[in-house]
Amino acid sequence: MNRDPSREEAEAHHPAAEELKRLMAIISRLRGPNGCPWDRAQTLKSLRPYLLEETYEVLEAIDSGDDTAHLEELGDLLLQVVLQAEIARESGRWSMAEVARTISEKLLFRHPHVFGDVEATDSKAAYRSWEKVKAKEREHAGKPRKSVLSGVPKAAPSLMRAERVGDKAAHTGFDWPNVRLVRQKLDEELAELDAAMDSRDEEKIFIELGDVLLTLASLGRFVQVHAEDALREAVERFIKRFQHLEASLAAENKTPRDLDLEALETRWQQSKKEVD
Repeated sequence: MNRDPSREEAEAHHPAAEELKRLMAIISRLRGPNGCPWDRAQTLKSLRPYLLEETYEVLEAIDSGDDTAHLEELGDLLLQVVLQAEIARESGRWSMAEVARTISEKLLFRHPHVFGDVEATDSKAAYRSWEKVKAKEREHAGKPRKSVLSGVPKAAPSLMRAERVGDKAAHTGFDWPNVRLVRQKLDEELAELDAAMDSRDEEKIFIELGDVLLTLASLGRFVQVHAEDALREAVERFIKRFQHLEASLAAENKTPRDLDLEALETRWQQSKKEVD
């Protein structure tokens, strides 16, 4: 039973290990007595917004298809990981080595179908194996999960969280049998939103709009489209089209406010064609 990657596989990553050591030494120096005042002032709490910002910049680089930007942004994200590990090391909590060791051991343990004798011939079987191992981990740690949904982080973007919640519930058998019924559910939720809008009940509108968005996330899951990614790209398309519209109107010393709705719609459709 192969429980661990071979020495040859580990040695193949030697250059990366050396560069990681160098990065760790740089961060340690920046945090040291004669280091950078800004870096020395950082705490785990103060770094929270930077971690999120760098994560989104990595996503933006992936979407752009720019390899150079992707490389650079991954480096910025790695900086946040190493910096947090250094802060923890300084207080005697744990180190970067323990971070790497912990995730390595977790990957080895959670992939018995690769490093053990469990068989998994497709992605669904691999996922089931993963979930079983995670359940064993929680049991051994004395932390039985109260719900299969409790592992979805509350801080995740809402559409992403909605998709993950739906996916985890689906693995228990709680799901629609086909996409047609999901689409019907969307019509049902939209009708309820219309009724809430007609009643002008702000609380009902708030609730029903949430239900519509939750159902849309489920629809995305069924058609294998991540709702979060789809919305992010839709926003980018809107920005590009609107900026093109602004520029074309500015050339005529106009703004969108100078056009009536019919004329604005005509120019908007023109902008969409020219940008797309």
